Amino acid sequence: MITQQEMLAHFLPILEIGGKRYKKKSMIRAKKAQAGQVVVTKTSDGRETQNTAEKGDWLVENQTSSNELYLVKAETFQKKYTLVQSLEKGWGCYQPKGETTGLIVTDEHLEALGATKVLEFQAPWRDTMIVKSGDMLVVPPEKNEIYRIAKKEFGETYVAI
Repeated sequence: MITQQEMLAHFLPILEIGGKRYKKKSMIRAKKAQAGQVVVTKTSDGRETQNTAEKGDWLVENQTSSNELYLVKAETFQKKYTLVQSLEKGWGCYQPKGETTGLIVTDEHLEALGATKVLEFQAPWRDTMIVKSGDMLVVPPEKNEIYRIAKKEFGETYVAI
């Protein structure tokens, strides 16, 4: 499996040259996660990754056709989302803020790292994450991590700046 550091070393120069800036256009639902809660992120094309909540993490539900769930660290959540409305059972409706830099993954990108159809790499939370041709690889402004957003879900939730 390719590590986060290897992914960053390979893709940051490519993102610097050919990446585009995006922002999230759709609201999210979120609530505090319970420590130890296991969250399997599923997109329209299947299982993407898995993560286990630690104290303070947030459970986020994207408002996409697949209603994908994922975990976000408390510090990151505060930087990326603003509460718009409180909902039932601890949930809230949040407005995204900030931006990301993204790159559409090509077959050539996968082949350069020894993969053909699917590349497995280490997600920022250390579990395995997949990326396929047509998906987006994104980095936050800090450029300290890289992760996948599935093609369909990216189109449903992001807009170019």
